[in-house]
Amino acid sequence: MRAGCDEAGKGPVLGSMFAAAVVTPDPKVLPDAVADSKQLTPTKRSDLAATLRSDPAVTLGVAEVPVARIDASDTDMNTLTVQAHARALVDALPADVEEVPVVVDAGDPDADRFARRVETVCDRSVTVTGRHSAEASHQTVAAASIVAKVRRDAHIEALADEYGPIGSGYPSDPQTRSFLASYYAKHGTCPPIARESWSTCADLRAAAEQSHLGNF
Repeated sequence: MRAGCDEAGKGPVLGSMFAAAVVTPDPKVLPDAVADSKQLTPTKRSDLAATLRSDPAVTLGVAEVPVARIDASDTDMNTLTVQAHARALVDALPADVEEVPVVVDAGDPDADRFARRVETVCDRSVTVTGRHSAEASHQTVAAASIVAKVRRDAHIEALADEYGPIGSGYPSDPQTRSFLASYYAKHGTCPPIARESWSTCADLRAAAEQSHLGNF
């Protein structure tokens, strides 16, 4: 057995983060087209995720970290990423499998430290190796990146159905910034799908306060 973990949505200001784990007895059973999710079109990612879900030789696990948890004052994104990887692994690992080697895409400058943390908090017996950009060199991690990205994309689509055009959710996206500015101007607060602790929201609050003071 081999396993890989990756996450999607760590950096956006809108919506949840998702971590995924993919477990297989042999990475060679994974589709040849599996690659880093960022190199694939949305349609290709969706098709590959469906293929992975339907393959009896592959098991998947997904953990969602919602906005409220991201904004909680008792943690940080690296810790949340570690916990999410561990939860996804527990969901993906068959009950009768022990001592599974796992490769995780390290969400920490120190890849070995990130791996040790995942191994420590995981409730299963796993041996974890951390690698930066692991989705480029490990098929199980690439597969996990696809599963996580497809879940994140579906999540953003659902939020857009509710709130209207919101863009990708990343602070650098002009549509996302326009949505946040319009919402704040109308409601005097960031939307509940926004990560209030992000600097993007802090900048909105500061600009609104400055504008208010300028009226006096």
